[in-house]
Amino acid sequence: MFSALTQHGYSILIAVVFLETIGLPVPAALALLIAGGAAARGLLQAPYALGFALLAMLAGDTLMFLLGRYTGWWLLGILCRISLNPETCILRSADSFYRRGRTLLVIAKFIPGINTMAPPLAGSMNMRLAQFLRLDSAGAALYIGSYFAVGFIFSGALEAVTRGYHAVGQVLGWIVIALLAAYLMFRAWLWTRGRALSAVPFANPDEAAREMDAGALVYDVRSHGYFDAKAMRILGSRRLDPNALHQSETELPNDGRVFVYCTCVRQATSARVARELQILLKGKAIRVTVIRGGLRAWTKAGLPVEAVPQDEMAALPVFQ
Repeated sequence: MFSALTQHGYSILIAVVFLETIGLPVPAALALLIAGGAAARGLLQAPYALGFALLAMLAGDTLMFLLGRYTGWWLLGILCRISLNPETCILRSADSFYRRGRTLLVIAKFIPGINTMAPPLAGSMNMRLAQFLRLDSAGAALYIGSYFAVGFIFSGALEAVTRGYHAVGQVLGWIVIALLAAYLMFRAWLWTRGRALSAVPFANPDEAAREMDAGALVYDVRSHGYFDAKAMRILGSRRLDPNALHQSETELPNDGRVFVYCTCVRQATSARVARELQILLKGKAIRVTVIRGGLRAWTKAGLPVEAVPQDEMAALPVFQ
C-alpha cells in the first residue's frame, strides 16, 4: 500500500479527496491517514500532500457551493435520495445549518450526513462566496490536517496494520460477510413485517388520471418539491405536508378514493403517508392509493402538470 504511493500517491490522494467532497462514497479520511504515514516514511512530501489535498477539497466544495447557488434545492433533493427519508433530509439539514451555519461549516467535514450537504446548503441559502471560502478553508484545513497528522505520528502502527492485513484479511472478510448477511436478513424481516401489517395499494398514473376525472383527489406529499421556484406538480393535485399529517389543515374527504405521490426512491414517502392516512381515516369509506412511480411516471406518461402556486412554496431562510 505504501509502495504504491511512490508512483501515484499525489494523484490518488487528489482523486479520493475530491470524489468524497462531491458526495461519492470514497474514504478520504483513510487516504489522508495513509498519506500521512507515507510522508513520515519519506514516500511523499508533506507540504505537497497537504497542499494538493486542500486544493482538491476546496475545489469540490466550491463546485458544490456554486451548484447549490444556481440549481437551488434540486441538487439537495438528489443528494437526499440516499437518505431513508428523503423528504425530511433537506428540512433537517437546512434547519441545523441555518441555526449554526457559520460555525458548523468549520466542523462539517467531521459530521456524517452534513459534510456533503453543507456547501450546497451554503450556496442555496445565499451565503456570500468570500465568507464561504474563508470558513470552508478553515474547516478543510482542520479536517485534512487532523487525519494527516494522525497518520504521520502513528506511521509505524499504520505500517504494522498494513503488513498484518494479509494474515487476518480472510477472517475479517468472513466476519464482514456474516455481518452484512445478518443486516440484510434483518432488513428483509422488517420489510416483510411492514408488508404484513399494512399493505398499501398502488395504481398506475393512467388509472389515477381516470379516477381524477371521476372526482378522486390527488395529494402531493413531497417536501423538497416545494423549495424550487420552478417546481411542478400534477395538475389539480393538492398539498399535503408529509411531516405534519396530524397537524395538517388539509381537509380530507369522508369517502371516495385518494391518491398520493412523491418523487423519492420506491415511493418511500408516499407509502409512509398512505399507511398513516389509513390509520387516521380508519372507519371512513376512503381508499388511499399510491401513484406508482410518482411524479416522474406521471410526466413520462404525458399526463398534465402545473407549476406549484407561489403561495404554497416553502419559505426557507437565507443568509443576508
